[in-house]
Amino acid sequence: MVTIPPEDLPGRPGRRVILVSVLGTIARVAAVLAIYFLIPMEHAMNVATVTGLTLEILAFCGILTWQLRRIVRSRYPGLRALEALGFTIPLFVLLFATAYFLLGNAQTASFSQPLDRVDAMYFAVTVFTTVGFGDITAKSETARIAVTVQMMLDLLILGLVIRLVFSAIKIGQQRQRS
Repeated sequence: MVTIPPEDLPGRPGRRVILVSVLGTIARVAAVLAIYFLIPMEHAMNVATVTGLTLEILAFCGILTWQLRRIVRSRYPGLRALEALGFTIPLFVLLFATAYFLLGNAQTASFSQPLDRVDAMYFAVTVFTTVGFGDITAKSETARIAVTVQMMLDLLILGLVIRLVFSAIKIGQQRQRS
């Protein structure tokens, strides 16, 4: 009797594939965190900064599109979907953390307290998760607009993007069967 190793079963990744996937996702998130903490952001919020943030959001959309295509074409669409969510959600949160950090530095009265990078990341996570502890709050109109935009996009991420990911899994699985 011939036994097929789990790595070769259709639709079921083996331990090695899962380990590589998890470590790769952790490495990508760590790289994005390192960039967030190391990139110089001590300049004032101006047109160039807003343009940069807009380009980052467009890059995020491009990365998300690439991730969806990768899921559909993957041998293991479910695993690739977890990778995609494990990377794109922290990336999305860090985009807003960057905006909050820059806004807090440009207009010190924007938030209830001065924000360093950790505080900005913490605030972006509390907004994303809808926890809202209340220890940091948006005080200026600009900050409230930024937080409102994040909340609306959070709904899109939680609804539309997750639906797209599950649809990509389904398409990838159907593609494998045919």
